[in-house]
Amino acid sequence: MSREAIFEASTRYFLSPILPYLLDDSVTEIMVNGPYEVYIERGGKLEKTDARFPSEDALISAINNVAQWVGREINEEHPVLDARLPDGSRVHAILPPTSRIGPCLTIRKFTREAMTLEDLVRLNSLSEIAKEFLEICVKLRKNILISGGTGTGKTVLLGALSRAIPPEERIVVIEDTSELRLVQPHTIYLEARHGGRDGRGGLTIRHLFSNSLRMRPDRVIVGEVRGGEALDMIQAMLSGHSGSLSTIHASSPRDALIRLETLSLMSDVEIPVYVARAQVASAIHIVIQIARFTEDGSRKITQVSEVAGLDNDGRYILRDLFVSRLVGRSPQGKLVADLAFTGVKPTFADAPKNTGMEHLVQHSAPLWDLAS
Repeated sequence: MSREAIFEASTRYFLSPILPYLLDDSVTEIMVNGPYEVYIERGGKLEKTDARFPSEDALISAINNVAQWVGREINEEHPVLDARLPDGSRVHAILPPTSRIGPCLTIRKFTREAMTLEDLVRLNSLSEIAKEFLEICVKLRKNILISGGTGTGKTVLLGALSRAIPPEERIVVIEDTSELRLVQPHTIYLEARHGGRDGRGGLTIRHLFSNSLRMRPDRVIVGEVRGGEALDMIQAMLSGHSGSLSTIHASSPRDALIRLETLSLMSDVEIPVYVARAQVASAIHIVIQIARFTEDGSRKITQVSEVAGLDNDGRYILRDLFVSRLVGRSPQGKLVADLAFTGVKPTFADAPKNTGMEHLVQHSAPLWDLAS
């Protein structure tokens, strides 16, 4: 019996109170708030369940079981755990006294069937014209940042967008906890590693990013930028590693750029604020904003904006190319939105013509200068 099979069997035992939800494909997230309170997310909405663990010790044992699988410790000295289950589901746990309500366990389930941009169009998360525009931007090697809150579907969109990368390219994917599975055959997956009890042996996303540039990548995809690696990523984009994709937590395209600027200042390399801002403005070409609507649990792209440098006062210039407006409800009660072209063409509107990609333009012709 393999180590993976043994762990899978033990996981089923320790997590038996929530096993039905782990096996239910309609459940996307499981939230255990202490041993006696379990919520799930289904269809984008939260539901309280009747599930419960027998005791706090039983829940802690389940958390320790996961920790042993990934070779990490969770205790009063190290009360937080980030890990994943054998099927790829992401696990986060936190113990008392850091958590005042008892041990908390959150499992974001791994989706076996990765969504495509076509799926997002079918679900009314994306319009056909915006889909084609973004696919062409990926092929044009534009640096794209996906912005949104927790649980909005940033990683799902990142995975769907990555399908537009040509299959012959070498891609390096860097994540804190591995989630992405790309369809391209020449893909290298790097995962951050937490240090041991003495703090040694750890590898941060920043370490991995600097090493990835020595691996001759055509593209580097950073699952989420959340620290000083922002500066390394920005400078890599500016020095020839174009076509990068990443996500960030922010509530608008402008906030995403400000947050990226702030994160780059968290690096141990001291740079003036105006330099960080100028580098962000030059490095990022497109910001995609995605949101989750609590009304019906749907996730929709609400804005696609081009970053067009800084104005005379040093503020980011954003040109909205697509903006979403709610236009009603479907017969099933779902919100219906129209992610419509604003009439503003990108500054690189002649790029498809100049790179021989006119044949890719079918639905998004209004955004491009195709005349000879």
